[in-house]
Amino acid sequence: MSKHVLIVSGDAVEALEIYYPYFRLQEAGVEVTIASPEKKKLQTVVHDFTGWDTYEEKQGYFIESDISFEEVNPADYDGLIIPGGRAPEYIRLNEHLPGIVRHFFENQKPVGAICHASQVLEVVPDVMAGREMTAYIACKPSVERMGATYVEQPLHVEGNLVSGHAWPDLPGFMREFLTLLQP
Repeated sequence: MSKHVLIVSGDAVEALEIYYPYFRLQEAGVEVTIASPEKKKLQTVVHDFTGWDTYEEKQGYFIESDISFEEVNPADYDGLIIPGGRAPEYIRLNEHLPGIVRHFFENQKPVGAICHASQVLEVVPDVMAGREMTAYIACKPSVERMGATYVEQPLHVEGNLVSGHAWPDLPGFMREFLTLLQP
């Protein structure tokens, strides 16, 4: 039986952080569904380090979401990926997202959170308290406010959670996520 992974995102998702997992999972024979606050064409963005004190943002490609958060039945999925970019800062406000995220942690299903994805995890602080994870360095205060320990490594695995700093860490991030997905 084929595995099925849910990717939750929205407009201003980091292009590489949604496209790389999307295509890598398909390459591995995994069915992928992209969910967003409403079913629509999502605008991705490209973040790069060009000499500023922080990243610079440019428009990226479009990618279609398959379903809305309201339509998601998390029991239908074997794993969850939360890409970064700016999407996490507003999708976390959706009333359906906490229940979706909580399901994967409570059922010990693999969760991949990269870059700013930690902002989504803020909606389930009780689930994150006492855990370890990494994220984009600007998210360190968010990680610590939810009671988790920020790990100063580009990639970290703890239990069912794979976390990564940013898009340069995607090869290891996806390798570890696929390892957790296999059993």
